[in-house]
Amino acid sequence: MEKLQSKEQFEQLKKEERVVFMFSADWCPDCRVIEPILPGIEADYPEYEFIYVDRDEFIDLCGELDVFGIPSFVAYHNGEEAGRFVSKDRKTQEEIEAFLNSLSA
Repeated sequence: MEKLQSKEQFEQLKKEERVVFMFSADWCPDCRVIEPILPGIEADYPEYEFIYVDRDEFIDLCGELDVFGIPSFVAYHNGEEAGRFVSKDRKTQEEIEAFLNSLSA
């Protein structure tokens, strides 16, 4: 998963056809729990570009997007927000896949 490098990169990437930003942090235990399943999810959803956003590096962006809990996912289609799976709760593989499936519905 590519790591977001700048706010400018975020603005460019969100204009892509289908992109999912995963907000996370190295210190977050719930984020570490889902880390091993993410490569499989990325492989199962090749139509999406997945971008890792370090919550601590981009705290202002998190505030702008109302992302206050991690791990969280925000999807964009061609510059428009397509959906979000944002909460402070631990996510399961099934929940993440259900979120991704709901985007193409």
